[in-house]
Amino acid sequence: MLSCPLPNLETYLTMRRTERLFEIIQILRSESRVITANEIAARLEVSTRTIYRDIQALQAMRTPIEGEAGIGYMMRQGYDLPALNFSTEEIEAIVVGLSLVAQTGDKGLLKAAQQVSNKIDSIRGRMESLHVSERGALVPAAVDPDRIRSAIREERKLDIRYRDENEQESARRVRPLAVIYYVHAMLMVTWCELRNDFRHFRVDRILACSDSGTYFKGDGDRLRELWRQQETE
Repeated sequence: MLSCPLPNLETYLTMRRTERLFEIIQILRSESRVITANEIAARLEVSTRTIYRDIQALQAMRTPIEGEAGIGYMMRQGYDLPALNFSTEEIEAIVVGLSLVAQTGDKGLLKAAQQVSNKIDSIRGRMESLHVSERGALVPAAVDPDRIRSAIREERKLDIRYRDENEQESARRVRPLAVIYYVHAMLMVTWCELRNDFRHFRVDRILACSDSGTYFKGDGDRLRELWRQQETE
């Protein structure tokens, strides 16, 4: 079995700093006002002193950042990063995708989508030519979709209280496997321990959701494969 060596601490810290410098540039480019080092530090969850050092490093690399410590900083207009190699059709797909994400009500995905939008500045000029109707916006759910996605990643069982289309309520312990996004609804794919079978639950019909304190570690991939096979039969 092939194995990849883990980066040493020095390499890891260098990678983290490079990522942070990129994020600082994106923050400054996305703001039309002076922004303080304290604000940037709060967004990136680092110290203000770290931001001062990073901005000095960026200025030394001739990045056109104007301002000074104690007052704030701005990016000089016209500065841009190298363009990403997206075709027109790919950019349009990204724009539509970001618009659909905004309608899911999933705060975690919405934050990530905004970060994508900030990084791909070239799509902004094309936003006006594409429109995604809000008529199909999802019904607000009592459950944060981010909790579901987190449980899927960590293979944590969830206890839910669910109301079906006939207004019948039931309590279930489920193994969350996937989330399916439709224009009108969001479905959680699970292995239901009550029914001992796969079940789909509309997230907006989940009345309550809590961690069960138990896991199905190592079983998620196997169950997802079984579910895919069942769906294609």
